[in-house]
Amino acid sequence: MEDPGVALPDDVVSTATAGGPRVVLFDFDGVITVADSFGLFMRERYAGVGRKLLLLPALPWLLLVRPFSWRAAVRTVVHVGLLGLDEHGYRARAQDFAGRLVRRPKQFQRDALQALRCHQAEGARVIVVTGCERILARGLLDELGLPEVELVASELAPGRLGMRVRRHNIGQRKLQSLAEAGVARWDRAYGDSALDIPMLKEAAEPVLVNGSPKLCKQVERALGRSVERVAWY
Repeated sequence: MEDPGVALPDDVVSTATAGGPRVVLFDFDGVITVADSFGLFMRERYAGVGRKLLLLPALPWLLLVRPFSWRAAVRTVVHVGLLGLDEHGYRARAQDFAGRLVRRPKQFQRDALQALRCHQAEGARVIVVTGCERILARGLLDELGLPEVELVASELAPGRLGMRVRRHNIGQRKLQSLAEAGVARWDRAYGDSALDIPMLKEAAEPVLVNGSPKLCKQVERALGRSVERVAWY
C-alpha cells in the first residue's frame, strides 16, 4: 500500500527552520469538513448498480479480512471503486466532485475556516495534514479560496486496472509524511479523533475539535497533559 520513496507533492514547501513562523497543523475531515470527504466521493462512485456488482466477487475476501484489518477491507473497496480510472480520469472526477461538494450546504465548519484564516493573518505557516486523498483535498481547499495552504495528504498511484492506494496518511504515518516534507516541529495542531494523537502529542498546543468527553479523556491520557477543546460548527 505504501511507498516510502514517494516524492513530495508540489504543494508542500520543504522549509521548516528554527526561529521561523509559527507552524499550525489542521486535520481536514471532521475539523474543516463535517464528513469524510473521500468517503463521500467513493459513495458517489458506488451510486450505480454496476459498480456495486463489481464489488460482489470481493465480498468473501472482505468478510474474511474485515475482523482482522479494516484498513485492508477499505483499501479493497477503494480499489474496486476506482477500477478503470487512470490518473487523468481520476483527477477530472475528483476536481469535479470538489467543486460540487463546496456548493453543498453545511459541509464545512465555518469556525474552522475562520480559525485557519486568523492563523494565516498572524503570519503562521498553516499545513493541512489529512487522510483524505491529495487531489481531492487540494481541490476542496482551492474551491474554499485557500490555494496557499500547504497540504500533506494520502496518495493514489496508477495501477494496471485503475488508481490504487499508495499511501494512507493517518495516525503515525502523518508524522513520517511531515518529516519527509521537511516539517520537523509545529506549535499548534487541531485534530478530532484518536488517530490524531501522534500529531497532537508533538504539538506545544494540542487542540481537540468537537471531542466527546470519552475521547477527551483518551487523548489527554495518551498525551499525559490537558488539551484545549473547541466546539466548531
